[in-house]
Amino acid sequence: MRGFLTVIMLVVSNVFMTFAWYGHLKLDEMKITTDWPLILIILASWGVAFFEYSVMVPANRIGFVEHGGPFNLMQLKVIQEVVTLTVFTVIALFVFKGQSLHWNHLAAFACLVLAVFFVFLK
Repeated sequence: MRGFLTVIMLVVSNVFMTFAWYGHLKLDEMKITTDWPLILIILASWGVAFFEYSVMVPANRIGFVEHGGPFNLMQLKVIQEVVTLTVFTVIALFVFKGQSLHWNHLAAFACLVLAVFFVFLK
């Protein structure tokens, strides 16, 4: 159960992370932040990133083997990377119109799935 909760929390934190890192580009596209100075964009992104960290840190603690979770540090990191790219891809395709998924992106995801497989081998 801790492993499942960890992955769900990583997904939630990565939604916040994606919007913290790339949301300002959508706001710019919508002509909301076109006149904002860069420092204001950075501060707004930090505000969103606070919520990412508020979920990410507990997720890693819950999932880490030394805190009773099922994952070692390497496993947590590889899971995090796969979750990050999956969440980013979904948001990029559905929020940022004009972005498309190509064969090489799918090949890269396949490599990441293999990374998860290999990191869990004993």
